[in-house]
Amino acid sequence: MEMLGIGEKLRNLRTCKKLSLKQVSERLGISVSALSAYELNEKNPSYKNLLKLARLYSVSCDYLIGNTENRTLDVSGLTDREIDSITEIISLFKENKK
Repeated sequence: MEMLGIGEKLRNLRTCKKLSLKQVSERLGISVSALSAYELNEKNPSYKNLLKLARLYSVSCDYLIGNTENRTLDVSGLTDREIDSITEIISLFKENKK
């Protein structure tokens, strides 16, 4: 599996959510040029902006900086039954890939 840099991950996460650079920059309170520089690996986000990006995209900072390949899902606010249902669906997808 190819390891993606932070810029590629940020771009992939943004496009998966069908968000423009402008929409993300407005939500995070950063400039479009700074966000673009992050996605092009020209500049690394500050810790503060890294946290904002991780929260927006519902992933961990560790995922963004490459310490783990595992993305996380934010299940806060869901009931135990809803979390169990999601876990079961994920297991079914994994089984179908075998």
